[in-house]
Amino acid sequence: MRTLVIVNTCAGGGDAGLYHYVRALGTSGTEVTLRFFDGSVTLESLVGDAGGFDRVVAAGGDGTASAVCYALRDSGVPILVYPAGTANLLALNLGMSIEPRALAETTMHGKPVQFDLGEIERPGPDGGPPAKTGFAIMAGAGYDAAVIEAAQPFKPTLGAAAYLLAAVGNLAAPPAHFEIELDGRQVSTDGMAVLIVNFGRLQFDLPVARGADPRDGLLDVAVLRSRNVAGLLPAVLSGIFDREGGRDATPGVDVYSASRITLSADPQLRVQYDGEIADALTPFSARVLPGATTLLLPPDSPYTR
Repeated sequence: MRTLVIVNTCAGGGDAGLYHYVRALGTSGTEVTLRFFDGSVTLESLVGDAGGFDRVVAAGGDGTASAVCYALRDSGVPILVYPAGTANLLALNLGMSIEPRALAETTMHGKPVQFDLGEIERPGPDGGPPAKTGFAIMAGAGYDAAVIEAAQPFKPTLGAAAYLLAAVGNLAAPPAHFEIELDGRQVSTDGMAVLIVNFGRLQFDLPVARGADPRDGLLDVAVLRSRNVAGLLPAVLSGIFDREGGRDATPGVDVYSASRITLSADPQLRVQYDGEIADALTPFSARVLPGATTLLLPPDSPYTR
């Protein structure tokens, strides 16, 4: 078995046990090729020959994992999400272990399962061609992007706690007016943020969009209707205590589904995708790429049961 491991050297998890992981693969007869990504080259160039490998491993945070998935979309190459970042939400949703030997076992014998990806498109600079970016977990505009942007300087020292610090520092986030087009249907609403969701769970297993299924060929659109951060508290408590609540059971959150979405905001808002801040403001459009990525899962993943 030939395995290509892409390591993001800027990710927040340090080496995350990678030596023990590679050793476990090597001693099991797997040929391992390591390539390191530090931003000086494009990730696409590192995976350009991925079709010649049996497995590709994305070792980094959510941005690394989603970028590898998007670069290899529709290729059928199985991808192992190795949690070596700050939040590791994709690994959390998939039920991945954090133990290197268990991850090596999943790399060699995990079940390949197809999942949808999202793709956002925004106007190109100076009237040029539109810019496209993929996401695996969620994209959005508003309060979530403000928190992610504020957390960036603190992630190297605080890790996941940087997001909590940034959330506390943005308690006065202003509301916005949103115009959302959902497969041709128009929705006008106000709120703190709009999230376009593929995988629907955050840290502490909190649901953003109940019932979100990353294999149904649709994206869920969650509108946080609260006009301030305190108004989000009922939604947080509902996520903690009402695990069996229905799709519309989260207070203050409206959820829609669509395959194509266009979002504009007044005032314009910063955009994020899988924890990465885009160099763009609203408006933008998004669409689902059904079954575009193949991920390797352990036997106890919620998507293999």
